Amino acid sequence: MRLAVHYWNFSTPGGTERIAPTLRRTAEIADAGGISAMTLMDHYFQMEARGRAEEPMLEGYTGLGYLAGVTDRLRLGLLVTGVTYRHPGLLAKIVASLDVLSEGRAFLGIGAAWYEREHLALGVPYPPLTERFERLEETLQICRQMWSDDDGPYDGRYFHLAETLCSPRPLQTPRPPILIGGSGERKTLRLVAQYADACNLFDAGPEEVARKIEVLRGHCADVGRDPAGIDVTLTAALEPDFDADAFLESMRAYAALGVVQVSVSLPPQDPPAFVQRLCDDVLPELARF
Repeated sequence: MRLAVHYWNFSTPGGTERIAPTLRRTAEIADAGGISAMTLMDHYFQMEARGRAEEPMLEGYTGLGYLAGVTDRLRLGLLVTGVTYRHPGLLAKIVASLDVLSEGRAFLGIGAAWYEREHLALGVPYPPLTERFERLEETLQICRQMWSDDDGPYDGRYFHLAETLCSPRPLQTPRPPILIGGSGERKTLRLVAQYADACNLFDAGPEEVARKIEVLRGHCADVGRDPAGIDVTLTAALEPDFDADAFLESMRAYAALGVVQVSVSLPPQDPPAFVQRLCDDVLPELARF
């Protein structure tokens, strides 16, 4: 099982001037220690369930561009891109640029978006949920087309592109991996089966995750796709003083279900030290699962 880290809180001790060096040091430790991927948030404001909207929040792809320049091995993406935040043609161009500048380490993590307050605050349209899922599907189609040999037009219900030209192309072939976040059984996992290379589920317990995996396999059967071609990943939360043995035992059950990667959210108090402990106390045993 692989281990990824998710940097979601920029309320860094020491204030704004410490955000960049703390982020860089965290990434350097993860890169050297064998962490497989590092992800950032994609929000304009901090989530109200985790803090105050007024707390610091970096623009996601700017942050990833910075990480690309200070790391060599980490895979880089957002967990996850809100489909409403960027026009899909621009999004495809951004991810392609990240892939080139990181020398082939970018992936597109994407979802239907949900944080209404930040949309309204910054004047970003926030359509109803059904429409956001429809826009998500068109965005997936556009990104796949822009990263292919087809530079022709795209004519959807919501998006109309006269040309899907993307130069330079991503370095990865056939394209950067696509991960869809969320566990909705009717829409999200159907989109995973049809368009994605990975899904990201919540740590809801092995029984519930097993059920979600079965739903995904059913959608794969409907579209004629081998589910073995889709990585099942998981997001988990750990307290700063976590019990490594207890965490490993819980992950062993998920590995038995076929989960190939767990992403751990980093606490804001001292992310570099937390990642160092993950590399020392968790990663060696987790890699054996």
